[in-house]
Amino acid sequence: MGRPGLIGMAARTAVVAGTATAVSGGVARHQQAKAQDQYEQQQYEAQQQQMEMQAMAQQAAQQQAAQQAAALPAAPAAPADDLMSKLQQLGTLHSQGILSDDEFTAAKAKLLA
Repeated sequence: MGRPGLIGMAARTAVVAGTATAVSGGVARHQQAKAQDQYEQQQYEAQQQQMEMQAMAQQAAQQQAAQQAAALPAAPAAPADDLMSKLQQLGTLHSQGILSDDEFTAAKAKLLA
C-alpha cells in the first residue's frame, strides 16, 4: 500500500508537468517582457541621440550662416537703373499697345524730369 497505483502515478506526473509548464511559461513571459523593456529603452536612447545630433547640426548651420553673413561686406546700394533701359522698356510697352500715346508721353516726361 505504500506505493501509488497506476492512476496515482499518472496524476502525479500530470501535476508535475503542469507545474513545470506554468513555471516555464511565467519565466518565458518575464524574460520576454524584460527583453522588450530593454529594446524600448534602447530605441528611446537612440531617438534622443538622433534628436540631439539634429539639434547640434542645425545649431552649427545657423552659426556658420551667421559667420558667413558677418564676413560678407554690406552689399552696396543697387545702382539706379539706366535711363536708356527704362526709356526702351517704355517704348516696348508702347509699341506692344500696352501703353497708350498719352500714357507713354506722361511716363517719358516723368523719367526725363
